[in-house]
Amino acid sequence: MKSLYVKFVATTIGIMILSGIVAFLISNTYYQQKLKPYNDQKNTKIALDITAFVVEHPYLDLNAYLENLSSVGYQIYLVDHTGRESYFGAPFRDKTLFATTIEKVLNGDIYHGILHFPQETFVTGFFANELKNTIGVPFKHNGTDYALFIRPDIKLLFNEMHILFGRLLAFMIVLSIVMVIISTKYLVKPISKLTDATKSLSTGNFNVELDIDRRDEIGELSKSFLQMSRKLEQLDEMRKEFISNISHDIQSPLSNIKGYTNLLEKETLGYKEKTHYISVINGEINRLSTLTKQLLLLASLDRNEDLMKKKSFNVAQQIKELILNYQWIINEKGIMIGYSLPDIEINGDPSLLNTVWDNLLTNAIKYNKSDGRIEISLEERGESILVTFEDTGIGLDQSEIGRIFDRFYRGDISRTRSVEGTGLGLSIVATIVKLHDGHISVRSKEKEGTTFVVQLPIGSNVF
Repeated sequence: MKSLYVKFVATTIGIMILSGIVAFLISNTYYQQKLKPYNDQKNTKIALDITAFVVEHPYLDLNAYLENLSSVGYQIYLVDHTGRESYFGAPFRDKTLFATTIEKVLNGDIYHGILHFPQETFVTGFFANELKNTIGVPFKHNGTDYALFIRPDIKLLFNEMHILFGRLLAFMIVLSIVMVIISTKYLVKPISKLTDATKSLSTGNFNVELDIDRRDEIGELSKSFLQMSRKLEQLDEMRKEFISNISHDIQSPLSNIKGYTNLLEKETLGYKEKTHYISVINGEINRLSTLTKQLLLLASLDRNEDLMKKKSFNVAQQIKELILNYQWIINEKGIMIGYSLPDIEINGDPSLLNTVWDNLLTNAIKYNKSDGRIEISLEERGESILVTFEDTGIGLDQSEIGRIFDRFYRGDISRTRSVEGTGLGLSIVATIVKLHDGHISVRSKEKEGTTFVVQLPIGSNVF
């Protein structure tokens, strides 16, 4: 498989060759349409001026005069009516010329060989050293009819320039190829680094270094790649932490169940102890059941399955019913609860949003103080609603606030010792709110309480 470097060099050189061919064809067309007729007219005038000078000077030494003309840059062929012919200047490569052409010129016609030379490329057309590629004019000198055929001696006139331009062209081509090879290496080098970084990333090594100081598309790509690398590293750490946490959360109740089951096998066990052990086993089973249900719900939400069953419903009525269901727990802990819930209807999934309110209310109860307070409010703001859960519980320090929506995160040790939980509830809450195109934020102060604010659009466009 060819590398990008080789492909880029080959493509660039190919473009140079193709553009050279196209430019050559365009130049040839211009020569055939414009320069060739002009060149023919110019040389015809020169030939006529030469013959006019000869006619005006009948005692002129014709051969000497034509010899002098050839020395300043012309190839000349002279022929009379008897067929006697003479050549002056550099020899013609091809001396072929139809006898009828000579006859017509001797009879007074002008031969436009340059104009009517075969329509080939201007390189062969302009530089062709052939007798057919000349201008032929008639004249009379000392009573003899002559036909004069003349063309510029291109080699004599442009030989040095021809060599110069040839070398210049060759130097330009070689230099262009060298510059393409060098510049392409500079352009492809950061892409090669990205390829190496990708391979390193695929092996699990997230510590990659790239040049992000470039202010071009490669620089932007490098920045995006590094951001992706950091995000993948975070996801990998979360995955490892997830596996560790879920293993612990499953193993712990299973160990308790096994231990208390072994205790139930004792024949000397009393009724009161047996009842207590069975109660503990049922509690651990309920804990496992809750964990698996939450994991299944999270898995479904992650797969973006068609869970949303949208319809219009009264949010205030839903939250009031939820408060009523937890009233006995609230009373048992001596918590004061107050709420301001005006009737507002939104378009969303009642079941999933009920899970949101349930998690936020149970957290406010679990992490509250005895004789604490919970305030729940609902307000309409523009095209959205704001649902606020505020408690006077143990609160969070600033390092915890940034992670409370991570899966299995339970805060500090004091929190995990005092209450039971799976650490999945707030992660589920955040996922459901996001599915409703909403936003959840948290404000908290340690030992003073926590406030969750859920913002939802009244008419969600999800699914």
